[in-house]
Amino acid sequence: MNAFLNWSGGKDSALCLHYAGQQGLSFNRLLTAINEETGRIAMHGVPRQLLEAQAAALGKELTVMQLPAAPGMQEYEAVLGATHLSLQSEGFTHAAYGDLFLEDLRRYRESELSKVGLEPLFPLWGMNTTELLEEFIRLRFRAVVVAVNESLLPRSFCGRELDASFLNDLPQGVDPCGENGEYHSFVYDGPVFLRPVLFAGGAVVQRSYPAPRGKDDCFAEPQPETVFSFLELIPERKNASRRFGRPLRCLAD
Repeated sequence: MNAFLNWSGGKDSALCLHYAGQQGLSFNRLLTAINEETGRIAMHGVPRQLLEAQAAALGKELTVMQLPAAPGMQEYEAVLGATHLSLQSEGFTHAAYGDLFLEDLRRYRESELSKVGLEPLFPLWGMNTTELLEEFIRLRFRAVVVAVNESLLPRSFCGRELDASFLNDLPQGVDPCGENGEYHSFVYDGPVFLRPVLFAGGAVVQRSYPAPRGKDDCFAEPQPETVFSFLELIPERKNASRRFGRPLRCLAD
């Protein structure tokens, strides 16, 4: 087996890497999609420089898949298929994901991989999300919330550390691992890292995204726009150990 891991930079990816190791699996490559216009991880807003710092701190090679700012499904699948084919030509046989329970997403991934003869792996599938986040904290992973969907979670959670108080403060109905898109995170240290990723937290900013429209629209009726809060992450090299993971300033509640 020669597998690559679909790496978002967040806690689920890090836990997938950890649990795969416990199951005797290893990944020789990380695959991450970034917005080619902004140079940031899609939906997380993490700059490419910190993505590359993560890969280096993990001791892993990185493949970056560049996507337009708002690709339609046909355009997305063309880029994804070409990337999968390239990795398959390098000798990769399997692709791993940190998905937990979204059945439709799992079927979609399996379908896309089958087009080029790759096999899927889901090391975290079916795990209890509360217990999984508790395990993340117990294993001393370190992560900060970098994106919040304000329709699902208050923006005050953006910039918070993923710790016991974060879990205790989550509103009822919010998945502890954010599996329904409530939040996204950036992992900067933990048992799978060779060293911490150094950074400082900057401002929390808001971005609005219109609902998909056009031939690739998956909504039958018009939908309201979605508002996200993003924590700006600032790469650091000097004196960062006293600041990483601690936002410098945030929006008021």
